[in-house]
Amino acid sequence: MSDLQRCVLVVDDEFLIAQGLCLQVEDMGLNVCGTAATAETAVALAQAHRPSVVLMDVRLRGKGDGVDAAIAIHFTVGSRVIFITGSREPATMDRIGMDHPSAVLFKPLFGRQLQSAIEAAMTG
Repeated sequence: MSDLQRCVLVVDDEFLIAQGLCLQVEDMGLNVCGTAATAETAVALAQAHRPSVVLMDVRLRGKGDGVDAAIAIHFTVGSRVIFITGSREPATMDRIGMDHPSAVLFKPLFGRQLQSAIEAAMTG
């Protein structure tokens, strides 16, 4: 993963949530290399910017979901993916498990959950 950039890609179809995640990432002293609301845009941005970490919502706009995007990003770029979801449904969790995520966080996020997950993904 040495060719990955020390930046974070934020993927969430809810603008306010995406912006909140961006602010948290920037408060950690990290760069946000882009935001995406669709799986297609997420994959394109990941291929263009090669982020070390992707924060990925499961439900996205358009064709495909966050798991589809994460699998494509993992296969083509090698970024570590942290899923951030509001769903604890077994079917959703099974789909997330298909990508071997670095972490799965549940909305709403509390305290240092995000920072700890990002630090672990970047050092792991």
